[in-house]
Amino acid sequence: MGCRCGSQVILCNLPVRFDTYKGCSHGCRYCFVQKKHDISKISRDETVEGLKSFIEGKRGIETAWCDWPIPIHWGGMSDPFQPCEKQTRASYECLQLLAETKYPFVVSTKGRLVVDPEYLELLARCNCVVQVSMVCSKYDKLEPGCPSYEERLKIVETLAGKVQRVIVRIQPYMPEVFKDVLDNIPRIAATGAHGIVVEGMKFFKGKPGMVKVGGDHCYPIKVLRRDFEAIRAEAHRCGLAFYCGENRLRTMGDSMTCCGTDGLPGFQPNEYNLCMLLNGKNPEPTERMKQVGTGGCFKTLNQSAGSGRRIAKQSFYGLMQAELAQKAEYHKKVFGLSDDE
Repeated sequence: MGCRCGSQVILCNLPVRFDTYKGCSHGCRYCFVQKKHDISKISRDETVEGLKSFIEGKRGIETAWCDWPIPIHWGGMSDPFQPCEKQTRASYECLQLLAETKYPFVVSTKGRLVVDPEYLELLARCNCVVQVSMVCSKYDKLEPGCPSYEERLKIVETLAGKVQRVIVRIQPYMPEVFKDVLDNIPRIAATGAHGIVVEGMKFFKGKPGMVKVGGDHCYPIKVLRRDFEAIRAEAHRCGLAFYCGENRLRTMGDSMTCCGTDGLPGFQPNEYNLCMLLNGKNPEPTERMKQVGTGGCFKTLNQSAGSGRRIAKQSFYGLMQAELAQKAEYHKKVFGLSDDE
């Protein structure tokens, strides 16, 4: 099984993901994956053979649109460095391949294994950006299987300088911890991290004062914008890059590629998506994207009867344009461009 690309393709500049595990022992109370799966059941997922195939340029149905070495986002659904990895070593195998090939990737983790000497030695030889998810110490009780916030701060410090960049993911953010986040920014800067990326919490069920965006209940855009402006100002004051993972406020970031890979040689994202188009960035599709049969990743967005046959006869470019034309008002709300908030 190789790398995957689904519904994220319309909004994310690095939509190709790879996961070595299904399930996660961190047990974070807010984890969006548990909406569909029992995350306490952990098993191996995608294989090193699948990763090797993608690195060699072989593309599956979901990635047929991409004919360049796009950076992979590793750890989209499960932490590759959770405790079971020490015995299973699925991620270690992949790291060996990535160190050897120097293929660009972004990896997201909260696990202490990322700084275990044998893993750190391999990461230092890779062409990678490491993201460490950590909001503040008040979240420790929401993340029972994770290292504490303070320990993760030390993990960031250990990683900084060993890999291309370290990005601190302040995700998912809640306004109740605004002061804690603001106070921690100078401490993050002191670790040698390159920058921070911030995104608001999304809830499964509605709460007073929330707004519905797609299938999620979110904080109003004005609440997040107010907080993010102050966080961005403090980040810049401390010499940190600021990125915004919140789809409705993506343009607030120093780059619309919110993973923090901007400016790194060989980290070419895909900018042909609705987020870029709706925000007036005028990206151009590649010739491959215009070819019939390159839109397989749109199956996750169109699951009606017969949609698979229709998608097979269309191109990535055509399907992206159709998504924009047929659901314009919906997507304007998703990207914070409607007037109803």
